[in-house]
Amino acid sequence: MGRIEQKSEGTDFLKSLGFPTLDVHDTFSHFDFTLPGRRVLLIGPMGSGKTEFAARVWRDAAIAQKKGEKVRRQTSSAEVDRRKVFFIRSEIDGARFTEYPEDALCYRSGYVSCGQNIARIRDSFGLEQVLADNPTVGTFIIDEASFFDERLAYVVRNHSYERGVMFIFPTLILNFRRDLFNSTARLMLDIATDVIPLTAYCEHSDCINDAFYTYRYYQVEGKECPALYFDPLIIVGGDSHKDSTLEPNYAARCDEHHYLPGKEYTFFHLKPLGEMAARGEEKPLLAELASLKNDIERSMLYQNFCERYRGKRDEEIFFNALKPQNIAEKALVFLFCEQNLVPEELLLRLVSQLDLDTAYLSKVLSDNKRPVSFAQPFLF
Repeated sequence: MGRIEQKSEGTDFLKSLGFPTLDVHDTFSHFDFTLPGRRVLLIGPMGSGKTEFAARVWRDAAIAQKKGEKVRRQTSSAEVDRRKVFFIRSEIDGARFTEYPEDALCYRSGYVSCGQNIARIRDSFGLEQVLADNPTVGTFIIDEASFFDERLAYVVRNHSYERGVMFIFPTLILNFRRDLFNSTARLMLDIATDVIPLTAYCEHSDCINDAFYTYRYYQVEGKECPALYFDPLIIVGGDSHKDSTLEPNYAARCDEHHYLPGKEYTFFHLKPLGEMAARGEEKPLLAELASLKNDIERSMLYQNFCERYRGKRDEEIFFNALKPQNIAEKALVFLFCEQNLVPEELLLRLVSQLDLDTAYLSKVLSDNKRPVSFAQPFLF
């Protein structure tokens, strides 16, 4: 597990100037390019400034490159110079920041131009190619590393051990469910040498506490509708705010205002129905999906909400989670993609029997790296 960077030099410096006893915060220092092989996690919710921190590293590197030979020796390992920085994004993240130039390392309030030192990759094999094509680059910023396959963690570790390359990861470690994002995120924590946690203000209108979590919600008819726990893990979209029943919005939220309805239902009802279907008992799952699609008040989900939230604080916002469309499709995606309980043949059959939204399913399954073709009609 990595360490959290903390500095005491600022306290000592202020004491030497005769400042009285007071709360002295950690020094906001320029980035250190001298240590070889660092693997730095920048973690925090959406909007906490992870990519902006990475842009600051880029600007520090530009200043450090103007230094002389003595500094070059301090920041280099053989042909690798850690003052040379390269920025990498995932191919599936192309919908964000479309208003910026192609070579931009962009964040919510601006960008820096990377010139030729930028690439979009699909997976860890793409990272290996970028590393091979840029043998003298010593620092790689990999945005949203949790979007990539687990193998990436070992590619990173080997290059940092063997060549002294430094890697910086502005990434979500927790998903909107407040779980570790995925197995890649878990491995990133395992290999990290440094962890720099960032927070944001809670974006609830009545709160200014620190937010550690990313909250997903839909905006339907002006109502905030929290995403259900079994909402698809990855939904690729832009950063603009959307009034949509299918495209979510994100906000940084504190513990009190991070609403996550449907978790109990997922494990009390939905997953057991998937397990029954995997054993050949498909009718109960079919009946629940039919209710979710056509008459949600007859569903186990609605009954669970009544038991769990009726008459409780924030009842309205929890019940708003039932307003977005395609709840049946989302439940099926969860069982197919994440739980591996529904085989593809059964998925296709259920989609056909229930006349589910194949355009939505195609996009979400592709985003979650489990593409399925619905082009051919399913034969019973």
